[in-house]
Amino acid sequence: MIEIKNASFKKNEIEVLRNINFRILENQKIFISGPTGSGKTMLLNALSGSLFPSNGKIEKDRTKRIVLVPRDYSFHRIIGGAYQYYQQRYNANDAEVGPNLLEVLQDQIQPLGTVNENSVDSKSNLYSETEIEEVARLFEISHLLDRKITALSNGETRRSLLAHSFLKKPDLMLLDDPFSGLDTENRQKLKSILSNVKRCSVIIAGNKRDLPTKDWDILDMKDINDAFEEKLTTEVRNFPILNKPKTDFKEAVKLVNAQVKYGSVQVLKNVNWTIKKSEKWALLGPNGSGKSSLLSLITGDNLQCYSNELYIFDKKRGGGESIWDLKKNIGFMSPELHLYYNKQIRIKNVVASGLFDTVGLLKTMTEIENSHLGRCLAYFGLSDLKERRMAQVSFGEQRLALLARALIKNPALLILDEPCQGLDYDQNLRFKEVINKIVAEQDITLLYVAHYTEEIPECVEKTLFLENRF
Repeated sequence: MIEIKNASFKKNEIEVLRNINFRILENQKIFISGPTGSGKTMLLNALSGSLFPSNGKIEKDRTKRIVLVPRDYSFHRIIGGAYQYYQQRYNANDAEVGPNLLEVLQDQIQPLGTVNENSVDSKSNLYSETEIEEVARLFEISHLLDRKITALSNGETRRSLLAHSFLKKPDLMLLDDPFSGLDTENRQKLKSILSNVKRCSVIIAGNKRDLPTKDWDILDMKDINDAFEEKLTTEVRNFPILNKPKTDFKEAVKLVNAQVKYGSVQVLKNVNWTIKKSEKWALLGPNGSGKSSLLSLITGDNLQCYSNELYIFDKKRGGGESIWDLKKNIGFMSPELHLYYNKQIRIKNVVASGLFDTVGLLKTMTEIENSHLGRCLAYFGLSDLKERRMAQVSFGEQRLALLARALIKNPALLILDEPCQGLDYDQNLRFKEVINKIVAEQDITLLYVAHYTEEIPECVEKTLFLENRF
């Protein structure tokens, strides 16, 4: 169906893939693994036709439909604009604006007669509601069809995007790290679904721990990409410190009967939780249980924080302090922040923005701040990438930059929502070591969200589990 012959690919004049050779057969299932920066995402873009080789060639059967499953809904002509700023999904009013999931899936339907029956496009876009319902059942999203898109959790969004792509009836479906953001039960469901897909070939790029079954063919980027050089990050004994964290408080967070409701959808109800100074907590729960909404109350990104009894650093929210007064003592990172972060900002400015809680660098830094930035970049192995824009580096490297952004100011409260998504095994291990060391040395209060228990740092001592009760 597709054959790549001695092909090389560049991104912004930087050769990322060199001398790639492999073939994809009909109904074949391939799992692509490899370290962060080895070119997994770029290879998928090349297969999808959005990237052309600088050398060599790609031979394709032009009658076959290839679909690259998107990471978010920014591509969508109706709701794309609603996904352009980070606070959108946490605004109770905005959550009621725009289409629900069923309406988004129905947008695939086009009037009869609009498609050339002799073209490849004649294979899709003429779907009945019955077909949509069947695909919804397949991807376990039937119960979400009436939910507004902006109110879906990260995991729910991922599954809905898979359904959206599957409705196009592809001959080859490309998925980039599709298991990120999914809890254990939903990962297993998705693995089973993808393994049992009969009508098309499937290629997954991801972490080898997520290999669906042993029946998949494994392709390691280190074996086929002559341009990849595995770089060993210089170890830094101690994480660089600019300022000591805030210490004049007893309780970092206190919620009393916390509730979050989007229209008629109750996401959280009567949550009581106190995080004392220096405690290390894990926040766990299945997709849709309200973890991200709970975090948004704490960070102030959800306007419903003002209708709840909520205390941050011993002060009641709504008592006259600005959101910036609170954020200056909180380090934060999440899949949603990654999703909405401006990808045209340079890596060095992404990391530096953590000092000021902005998206991008909006002020001139002092000599001391610049020196501290350089040490942070070196610690995470980002020095060589500092002048590149987010869009010019891999997904995993973007994630490292946002992790550095959360840590650069040595916050009193560190909130990490699935921080290891997109990191390879070695980076995952090193990041856990960093967290264990930093929170212990600096006495930082930690709130850590994860779906993989092996990603939780050893320093975590307490757990809050949210059940999907609604």
